[in-house]
Amino acid sequence: MHIDVILDTRSKPQELAELGRLAERFGLHGVWVSSLLDSRDPFANLGLLAETSSRIRLGPIAVNPFDTHPVKIASALLTLNEMCGGRAQIVIGGGGEALQALDIRPKRRVRAVRECVDIIRAAASGERITYAGELYRVKNLQLRWLEAAAPRLLVGASQVQMLRMAAGCADGIMMSDMPVVPATAAIGTLDLALASHGRHRPDFHTTMFTAWHVYADRQQALHEARRWLLLRGIFRPWLLAGFLTPDDVALVMASQAAFASA
Repeated sequence: MHIDVILDTRSKPQELAELGRLAERFGLHGVWVSSLLDSRDPFANLGLLAETSSRIRLGPIAVNPFDTHPVKIASALLTLNEMCGGRAQIVIGGGGEALQALDIRPKRRVRAVRECVDIIRAAASGERITYAGELYRVKNLQLRWLEAAAPRLLVGASQVQMLRMAAGCADGIMMSDMPVVPATAAIGTLDLALASHGRHRPDFHTTMFTAWHVYADRQQALHEARRWLLLRGIFRPWLLAGFLTPDDVALVMASQAAFASA
Protein backbone atom coordinates (compact mmCIF):
# COMPACT_ATOMS: atom_id res chain seq x y z
CA MET A 1 0.00 0.00 0.00
CA HIS A 2 1.15 3.52 -0.82
CA ILE A 3 0.05 6.80 0.75
CA ASP A 4 -0.30 10.00 -1.26
CA VAL A 5 -1.18 13.45 0.07
CA ILE A 6 -3.30 16.17 -1.52
CA LEU A 7 -1.98 19.68 -0.98
CA ASP A 8 -3.82 22.99 -1.26
CA THR A 9 -3.30 24.17 -4.82
CA ARG A 10 -3.99 27.74 -3.74
CA SER A 11 -0.64 27.66 -1.95
CA LYS A 12 2.41 29.31 -3.46
CA PRO A 13 4.80 27.12 -5.48
CA GLN A 14 7.45 27.54 -2.77
CA GLU A 15 5.11 26.17 -0.08
CA LEU A 16 4.02 23.25 -2.26
CA ALA A 17 7.65 22.44 -2.98
CA GLU A 18 8.58 22.54 0.71
CA LEU A 19 5.67 20.31 1.72
CA GLY A 20 6.26 17.98 -1.21
CA ARG A 21 9.91 17.50 -0.29
CA LEU A 22 8.86 16.87 3.31
CA ALA A 23 6.45 14.19 2.08
CA GLU A 24 9.26 12.69 0.03
CA ARG A 25 11.61 12.57 3.03
CA PHE A 26 8.98 10.72 5.06
CA GLY A 27 8.50 8.12 2.36
CA LEU A 28 5.13 9.12 0.94
CA HIS A 29 4.40 7.89 -2.56
CA GLY A 30 2.93 10.96 -4.24
CA VAL A 31 1.63 14.52 -4.06
CA TRP A 32 -1.56 15.73 -5.71
CA VAL A 33 -3.03 19.21 -6.14
CA SER A 34 -6.63 19.85 -7.08
CA SER A 35 -7.67 21.54 -10.29
CA LEU A 36 -10.14 24.16 -9.05
CA LEU A 37 -11.55 27.31 -10.60
CA ASP A 38 -10.22 29.53 -7.82
CA SER A 39 -6.82 27.84 -7.54
CA ARG A 40 -3.45 28.44 -9.11
CA ASP A 41 -2.78 26.45 -12.25
CA PRO A 42 -2.02 22.94 -10.91
CA PHE A 43 0.59 22.07 -13.55
CA ALA A 44 2.57 25.29 -13.23
CA ASN A 45 2.23 25.29 -9.45
CA LEU A 46 3.99 21.91 -9.24
CA GLY A 47 6.94 23.02 -11.36
CA LEU A 48 9.22 23.96 -8.48
CA LEU A 49 8.54 20.68 -6.67
CA ALA A 50 9.19 18.80 -9.91
CA GLU A 51 12.64 20.35 -10.18
CA THR A 52 13.63 20.08 -6.51
CA SER A 53 12.44 16.55 -5.69
CA SER A 54 13.89 13.23 -6.79
CA ARG A 55 11.47 10.37 -6.09
CA ILE A 56 7.96 11.42 -5.21
CA ARG A 57 5.22 11.34 -7.84
CA LEU A 58 3.19 14.47 -8.49
CA GLY A 59 0.26 15.69 -10.52
CA PRO A 60 -3.19 17.29 -10.71
CA ILE A 61 -6.53 15.87 -9.63
CA ALA A 62 -9.05 15.81 -11.29
CA VAL A 63 -8.70 17.40 -14.72
CA ASN A 64 -11.60 17.07 -17.14
CA PRO A 65 -11.88 17.19 -20.95
CA PHE A 66 -14.84 19.57 -20.95
CA ASP A 67 -13.18 22.80 -19.81
CA THR A 68 -9.77 21.89 -21.33
CA HIS A 69 -9.14 20.07 -24.60
CA PRO A 70 -7.34 16.72 -24.21
CA VAL A 71 -4.41 17.92 -26.34
CA LYS A 72 -3.85 20.88 -24.02
CA ILE A 73 -4.08 18.58 -21.00
CA ALA A 74 -1.51 16.31 -22.64
CA SER A 75 0.85 19.20 -23.35
CA ALA A 76 0.69 20.51 -19.77
CA LEU A 77 1.05 17.06 -18.21
CA LEU A 78 3.93 16.00 -20.43
CA THR A 79 5.75 19.28 -19.79
CA LEU A 80 5.47 18.65 -16.04
CA ASN A 81 6.55 15.07 -16.65
CA GLU A 82 9.73 16.22 -18.39
CA MET A 83 10.50 18.56 -15.49
CA CYS A 84 10.29 15.74 -12.93
CA GLY A 85 11.94 13.04 -15.00
CA GLY A 86 8.93 10.84 -15.63
CA ARG A 87 7.27 11.04 -12.20
CA ALA A 88 4.09 12.87 -13.23
CA GLN A 89 0.63 11.44 -12.71
CA ILE A 90 -2.87 12.70 -13.36
CA VAL A 91 -6.48 11.90 -12.59
CA ILE A 92 -8.89 12.46 -15.47
CA GLY A 93 -12.49 12.90 -14.37
CA GLY A 94 -15.87 13.77 -15.77
CA GLY A 95 -16.02 17.22 -14.18
CA GLY A 96 -17.85 18.43 -11.11
CA GLU A 97 -18.83 21.72 -9.50
CA ALA A 98 -16.41 23.70 -11.69
CA LEU A 99 -18.45 22.85 -14.76
CA GLN A 100 -21.60 24.12 -13.06
CA ALA A 101 -19.89 27.43 -12.35
CA LEU A 102 -18.89 27.69 -16.02
CA ASP A 103 -22.38 26.70 -17.17
CA ILE A 104 -20.91 23.73 -19.02
CA ARG A 105 -23.22 20.76 -19.27
CA PRO A 106 -21.08 17.71 -19.97
CA LYS A 107 -22.46 15.03 -22.23
CA ARG A 108 -21.24 11.46 -22.54
CA ARG A 109 -18.82 11.73 -19.65
CA VAL A 110 -17.54 8.17 -19.88
CA ARG A 111 -16.81 8.49 -23.59
CA ALA A 112 -15.17 11.89 -23.13
CA VAL A 113 -12.85 10.62 -20.39
CA ARG A 114 -11.99 7.54 -22.47
CA GLU A 115 -11.01 9.64 -25.47
CA CYS A 116 -9.02 12.01 -23.27
CA VAL A 117 -7.00 9.12 -21.86
CA ASP A 118 -6.47 7.73 -25.35
CA ILE A 119 -5.23 11.07 -26.70
CA ILE A 120 -2.85 11.70 -23.79
CA ARG A 121 -1.40 8.20 -24.04
CA ALA A 122 -0.96 8.49 -27.80
CA ALA A 123 0.69 11.91 -27.46
CA ALA A 124 3.02 10.55 -24.77
CA SER A 125 4.36 7.98 -27.22
CA GLY A 126 6.16 10.70 -29.16
CA GLU A 127 4.85 9.27 -32.42
CA ARG A 128 2.85 11.25 -34.96
CA ILE A 129 -0.80 10.66 -34.20
CA THR A 130 -4.15 11.18 -35.87
CA TYR A 131 -7.12 10.41 -33.66
CA ALA A 132 -10.71 10.25 -34.87
CA GLY A 133 -12.94 9.84 -31.85
CA GLU A 134 -16.64 10.35 -31.44
CA LEU A 135 -16.10 13.56 -29.47
CA TYR A 136 -12.51 14.66 -30.16
CA ARG A 137 -10.33 14.67 -33.25
CA VAL A 138 -6.61 15.26 -33.55
CA LYS A 139 -4.70 15.51 -36.84
CA ASN A 140 -0.96 15.06 -37.32
CA LEU A 141 0.16 15.78 -33.76
CA GLN A 142 3.68 14.88 -32.71
CA LEU A 143 5.52 15.99 -29.58
CA ARG A 144 9.13 15.66 -30.64
CA TRP A 145 10.58 17.00 -27.40
CA LEU A 146 9.62 14.07 -25.17
CA GLU A 147 12.44 12.28 -23.34
CA ALA A 148 11.01 11.04 -20.02
CA ALA A 149 9.05 7.84 -19.45
CA ALA A 150 5.31 8.26 -19.92
CA PRO A 151 3.28 9.62 -16.99
CA ARG A 152 0.74 7.57 -15.04
CA LEU A 153 -2.86 8.07 -16.19
CA LEU A 154 -5.63 7.46 -13.64
CA VAL A 155 -9.38 7.87 -14.08
CA GLY A 156 -11.68 9.25 -11.42
CA ALA A 157 -14.17 6.40 -11.21
CA SER A 158 -16.74 5.15 -8.73
CA GLN A 159 -19.66 4.06 -10.91
CA VAL A 160 -20.01 0.95 -13.04
CA GLN A 161 -19.59 2.41 -16.53
CA MET A 162 -16.57 4.53 -15.65
CA LEU A 163 -14.95 1.63 -13.78
CA ARG A 164 -15.40 -0.71 -16.73
CA MET A 165 -14.03 1.84 -19.15
CA ALA A 166 -11.01 2.65 -16.97
CA ALA A 167 -10.14 -1.03 -16.65
CA GLY A 168 -9.49 -1.17 -20.36
CA CYS A 169 -7.48 1.98 -20.97
CA ALA A 170 -6.10 3.59 -17.79
CA ASP A 171 -3.19 2.83 -15.47
CA GLY A 172 -5.47 3.01 -12.46
CA ILE A 173 -8.48 4.64 -10.85
CA MET A 174 -9.14 7.00 -7.99
CA MET A 175 -12.39 6.62 -6.09
CA SER A 176 -13.61 9.43 -3.88
CA ASP A 177 -15.35 9.43 -0.49
CA MET A 178 -16.62 5.86 -0.75
CA PRO A 179 -17.82 4.07 2.41
CA VAL A 180 -16.91 0.41 2.82
CA VAL A 181 -20.02 -1.17 1.26
CA PRO A 182 -20.11 0.77 -2.04
CA ALA A 183 -16.31 0.71 -2.24
CA THR A 184 -16.33 -3.08 -1.95
CA ALA A 185 -18.93 -3.31 -4.71
CA ALA A 186 -16.89 -0.95 -6.91
CA ILE A 187 -13.74 -3.04 -6.44
CA GLY A 188 -15.70 -6.13 -7.39
CA THR A 189 -16.88 -4.45 -10.59
CA LEU A 190 -13.35 -3.29 -11.32
CA ASP A 191 -11.82 -6.74 -10.81
CA LEU A 192 -14.28 -8.33 -13.23
CA ALA A 193 -13.61 -5.63 -15.81
CA LEU A 194 -9.84 -5.97 -15.42
CA ALA A 195 -10.06 -9.73 -15.86
CA SER A 196 -11.96 -9.26 -19.12
CA HIS A 197 -8.95 -7.31 -20.41
CA GLY A 198 -6.40 -9.77 -19.07
CA ARG A 199 -5.36 -7.35 -16.34
CA HIS A 200 -5.22 -7.65 -12.57
CA ARG A 201 -4.56 -5.65 -9.45
CA PRO A 202 -2.10 -4.63 -7.99
CA ASP A 203 -0.52 -3.85 -11.37
CA PHE A 204 -3.54 -1.61 -11.89
CA HIS A 205 -3.32 1.27 -9.38
CA THR A 206 -6.45 1.37 -7.22
CA THR A 207 -6.66 4.44 -5.01
CA MET A 208 -9.14 6.08 -2.68
CA PHE A 209 -9.39 9.83 -2.06
CA THR A 210 -10.38 10.37 1.58
CA ALA A 211 -10.52 13.88 3.03
CA TRP A 212 -8.42 14.71 6.11
CA HIS A 213 -8.19 18.42 6.87
CA VAL A 214 -4.93 18.94 8.75
CA TYR A 215 -3.97 22.31 10.25
CA ALA A 216 -2.19 23.45 13.39
CA ASP A 217 -5.32 25.49 14.17
CA ARG A 218 -8.22 23.16 15.02
CA GLN A 219 -10.87 25.75 14.16
CA GLN A 220 -9.34 26.30 10.74
CA ALA A 221 -9.42 22.56 10.11
CA LEU A 222 -13.06 22.32 11.22
CA HIS A 223 -14.04 25.29 9.07
CA GLU A 224 -12.48 23.77 5.97
CA ALA A 225 -13.94 20.33 6.67
CA ARG A 226 -17.46 21.75 7.03
CA ARG A 227 -17.08 23.85 3.91
CA TRP A 228 -15.95 20.93 1.79
CA LEU A 229 -18.50 18.54 3.26
CA LEU A 230 -21.11 20.38 1.22
CA LEU A 231 -19.18 19.73 -2.00
CA ARG A 232 -17.79 16.26 -1.41
CA GLY A 233 -20.65 14.36 -2.97
CA ILE A 234 -22.67 13.66 0.17
CA PHE A 235 -26.00 14.46 -1.50
CA ARG A 236 -26.21 11.13 -3.26
CA PRO A 237 -28.97 8.92 -1.86
CA TRP A 238 -27.30 5.71 -3.06
CA LEU A 239 -24.16 6.66 -1.13
CA LEU A 240 -25.92 7.80 2.03
CA ALA A 241 -27.98 4.62 2.09
CA GLY A 242 -24.85 2.65 2.91
CA PHE A 243 -24.71 4.02 6.45
CA LEU A 244 -27.98 5.89 7.13
CA THR A 245 -31.56 4.74 7.54
CA PRO A 246 -34.06 5.69 4.80
CA ASP A 247 -35.55 8.35 7.09
CA ASP A 248 -32.12 9.87 7.75
CA VAL A 249 -31.30 9.85 4.03
CA ALA A 250 -34.51 11.76 3.37
CA LEU A 251 -33.64 14.23 6.15
CA VAL A 252 -30.18 14.92 4.73
CA MET A 253 -31.52 15.36 1.21
CA ALA A 254 -34.17 17.78 2.48
CA SER A 255 -31.64 19.80 4.49
CA GLN A 256 -29.06 20.71 1.86
CA ALA A 257 -29.40 24.44 2.48
CA ALA A 258 -28.48 23.99 6.14
CA PHE A 259 -25.10 22.52 5.21
CA ALA A 260 -24.15 25.73 3.41
CA SER A 261 -24.38 27.73 6.63
CA ALA A 262 -23.09 25.09 9.06
